[in-house]
This record gives sequence, structure tokens and C-alpha cells, in this order.
Amino acid sequence: MKLSTKVTELTSIIEPAVAACDVALWGVEFVPQGRRSLLRIYIEALPEDKADGKQVTIEDCTAVTHQVSGILEVHDPIAGEYVLEVSSPGFDRAFFVSEQLLDYIGQSVSLRLIQAIGQGSDKRRKVTGKLDAMKDDSLLLTTNDGEQFEVALSNIDKANLVYEDQ
Repeated sequence: MKLSTKVTELTSIIEPAVAACDVALWGVEFVPQGRRSLLRIYIEALPEDKADGKQVTIEDCTAVTHQVSGILEVHDPIAGEYVLEVSSPGFDRAFFVSEQLLDYIGQSVSLRLIQAIGQGSDKRRKVTGKLDAMKDDSLLLTTNDGEQFEVALSNIDKANLVYEDQ
């Protein structure tokens, strides 16, 4: 879950603007797409508000869109045209930093890895299973068929929560 230099730069510019709207920044995705890039911002209710059952609303997304648009016009960190999207992370949320996974221990996650893990011909770059525990530099995962993996955090390209209807 290593963030690119561009995403790190954008995050540092965007985070204060998001905080000014009384919501938390969950993550930033920047996808260059030829002449028109995509900047996607995920926002979350503040921890103290989530404890009271508050969730992100359309009004929150609108406020963040206006606030961030103004900041981006001043700083102009993106060359060319871009589309700005603001939303909640959703049920199948992507994780942007390993600390975000801590609240989801015991739930299912899907990982896309940089280097394959496993034994012999059973090596794989994608693995899904229950997040059992987090260590300083790795996580423990048990797949649906009972296989257990210890995955280095530095080997995770992308991680998402797997939505399970309860």
C-alpha cells in the first residue's frame, strides 16, 4: 500500500481542506488517463461522530468538492484537465495505509500483492481471507479453505474490505 509521490503530494494539499468540512480524509486516488486524469477523494465521518452513528452524506461530499476545488485551483498540482470525485469509501473500501486495517481485524479482506506468495505451483498474487492479526510489518490472513498466510505489508499493492451481508 505504498502511495505514489503524486498521491502523497495531493494528500498533503487536500487533507486540511477536508478537515475544514468536519470530515476525515480516508484516502486519495490519482489516475492519469491521457489528457484527462481522475482524482478520487474518499471521506469518512470523524471518529467521534461515527461513534454517534453519523455517516458521510451527499452534503458532506458537496462541501468537500467545493473546498478542495478551491485549494486545487490555488496550488494547481495537476497538469492538464482532471475530474474530481468525492465519496465515502463504501462497503468494499480500499485501504490506503496499514493502520486503517486495525479496525477490521476479524473481517474479510482482499489483497493484491506485489510478489506472489505460497508454495510451489500454488503461488498467487491475489489472496482473500479473514484478517486475523496485524503485526508491525505484516498481517496474518486465513483463507476460506483454511490456508494461513503471513503477508509483509510492504508486499501489498492494494487491499480492500470484502463486503459481507450480515
